[in-house]
Amino acid sequence: MALDKNIFSIRNNTRSIDSFKSRLIGGGARPNLFEVEMDFPSVAGDDSAIFPDIKDDSYRMMIKGAQIPASNIQEVVVPFRGRQLKVAGDRRFEPWTITIINDGDFKLREAFEKWANFITKVSDGSGTVNPSDYYANWVVNQLGRASTDLSVSGDSNPAKIEVLRRYQMVGCWPSSVGAIELTYDAQDVIEEFQVTMQVQWWQAYDGQSRQSVV
Repeated sequence: MALDKNIFSIRNNTRSIDSFKSRLIGGGARPNLFEVEMDFPSVAGDDSAIFPDIKDDSYRMMIKGAQIPASNIQEVVVPFRGRQLKVAGDRRFEPWTITIINDGDFKLREAFEKWANFITKVSDGSGTVNPSDYYANWVVNQLGRASTDLSVSGDSNPAKIEVLRRYQMVGCWPSSVGAIELTYDAQDVIEEFQVTMQVQWWQAYDGQSRQSVV
């Protein structure tokens, strides 16, 4: 197949710093501008009002790390005469991990421990048998720097926060509530821990129109 000679032509006027600047929409998305919307199960054990204190939206700021989820489609390898044909297989949704700052009342730590205990009790291994009872939908918002009239849903005192993109993690449940390391050597640090959530699937939405983008 002949190569198109035009493929080697470079228009220098499209490679300038000004051209690059014009394509850096919003100054670029920043990894430290995000917020996680929490949604714990509404029923657990003998208590129908689980985690009442966690409904306070101010707890969102205690989640210091998260991820925009990866998108993975596995390949199916079909051998043919010494070669390998790769065709699309099934989609897999990787676990989603968040990092939480531990405050003095241990409220978020306690919430995840209760959630995990509802699924499988530490005392005897029993637990709920209905997944819909312990599934929850969490959202990670990529925030922007500009002011806007849109605010994160559920705020009791809405602020003008620009939401660029929303990812809803559907059917989350904690498969691991990480350890908090204790040591005499630690100075000038605040405790934190990680929680790994299993996710059934995720949905991506435009932050302003709230319309699906996939």
